[in-house]
Amino acid sequence: MRQTISKTLALLALLLPLAASAHTGVDGGLHHGFTTGFLHPLTGADHLAAMVAVGFWSALAARRAWPDLLWAPLAFAGMLLVGALMGLAGVQLPAVEPMIAASLLVLGLLVVTRIHLPAAVAMAVVGVFAVFHGVAHGYELASEQGAALTLAGMVSATVLLHLAGIALGWALRHANAWLPRVAGAAVVALGATLLAQAI
Repeated sequence: MRQTISKTLALLALLLPLAASAHTGVDGGLHHGFTTGFLHPLTGADHLAAMVAVGFWSALAARRAWPDLLWAPLAFAGMLLVGALMGLAGVQLPAVEPMIAASLLVLGLLVVTRIHLPAAVAMAVVGVFAVFHGVAHGYELASEQGAALTLAGMVSATVLLHLAGIALGWALRHANAWLPRVAGAAVVALGATLLAQAI
């Protein structure tokens, strides 16, 4: 089990240098198609960290495997899609980048504390933040052909990142006390850095 955890963490660490930014204009207008959409959340540290953290926290805080593990990840994936469709439709939300950074602060703290929230509250918290992550992607895609395929790729990658976080969190639920806290603190630090840049 330790080897699996080590390999998963190493893989995630290798992906972080790709994370220059996951938002508007970064890809030079080449942001279309299922494959590009699938890879997009993997190349932005903010999205990668948020999506893994949602699954990680769900596993750490769950009182039972079913259905506690899935409420927050399903809400995030669903509201990410809603937000992306809002962005595509031209809906303007204030403070998109600061809210994305704030999502990392909150999700990181949830991982550190392992706090259990009622399903409706957990879904609302991650759902609100997911809308802002989705809107950021929707703005990028507003003038692109093949936006539906790109969104399908993003949502697929989101679900897989949630599942990776769930698997990692479930493996560490009783095996280790400090590693989840370190991971959560790293997400908090990333969120604080991005928030300072966004303000």
